[in-house]
Amino acid sequence: MNILKTLCSIHSPSGEEFRMKEFLVDYINSSKYWWKKKPKLIYGKEFQDNLIVVFGKPKVAFIAHMDTVGYTVRYNKEIIPIGTPVNETGDMLQGQDSISEIECLVHKNSEEYNLSYIYKRLIQTGTSLTFKPDFRVTEDMIQTPYLDNRLSVWILLKIAETMSNGILVFSSWEEHGGGSVEFLTKYLYERFNIKQTIIADTTYVSEGIEHDKGTVISLRDAYIPRKLFVDKIKNIAIENNIKHQLEVEYSGGSDGASVQKSPYPVDWCFVGLPISNIHSPDEIVNKNDIFATIKLYQKIMSNLQ
Repeated sequence: MNILKTLCSIHSPSGEEFRMKEFLVDYINSSKYWWKKKPKLIYGKEFQDNLIVVFGKPKVAFIAHMDTVGYTVRYNKEIIPIGTPVNETGDMLQGQDSISEIECLVHKNSEEYNLSYIYKRLIQTGTSLTFKPDFRVTEDMIQTPYLDNRLSVWILLKIAETMSNGILVFSSWEEHGGGSVEFLTKYLYERFNIKQTIIADTTYVSEGIEHDKGTVISLRDAYIPRKLFVDKIKNIAIENNIKHQLEVEYSGGSDGASVQKSPYPVDWCFVGLPISNIHSPDEIVNKNDIFATIKLYQKIMSNLQ
């Protein structure tokens, strides 16, 4: 779990994914020599802070976003959310401005949605702040800020070790409006004829989704994927006896929304992990659900050809 712990500690809120991209490029370039097949890495100015990793002759792409929720420093010690962080007075935040590294506290003011920080000095306007890392592991569970979505990034790095054909996409801005997956979908369709995508992300534990019940296949959230494709994913899980749960929600979304809104006939399905306390400093996942997700991703790779 050391790589997952490192991933969870990298400061990479929406709009600042460059640190995570740089880490992934270095990690993949140093690890690919002992993987089953060496991939091609695609990135650069025309891809902004996104990263595409191509193996063999791909027919399916897995998309995991690199960004996290957090805060932006405004004026007079006010902070405004990046995405939808869940905050309580006393939560520890970290960041860095041109003066020094920062560790400060969240303070919830009396006015609704009005948040501020507690620190020994004024933090420079525009500085981003994220939850301070606190990686905790028990026999069954992992608890830390930013399992959403560093856990999915970690899982894609694991399946990369044995991947022969496929594409891994590490995207930006998912937590705060999206925007990168539309042009990434265009590139994948036009360059590699990719018409099948798996959204590798996390979702809420709810009245219908539980810990230790397996990976989650989403039938719908605020957006509705094409049933024929979702049924393919369900059947792969059933035929391989992979523990899974079916999710139906009336709100929320993922990078699947960006795939669906792109002007290309590309199927998508959310397949990911159930998390408690999502978007808080205390996100929790069950290890058995991680193993089930890895197994299903591996089977999807070999079946969607």
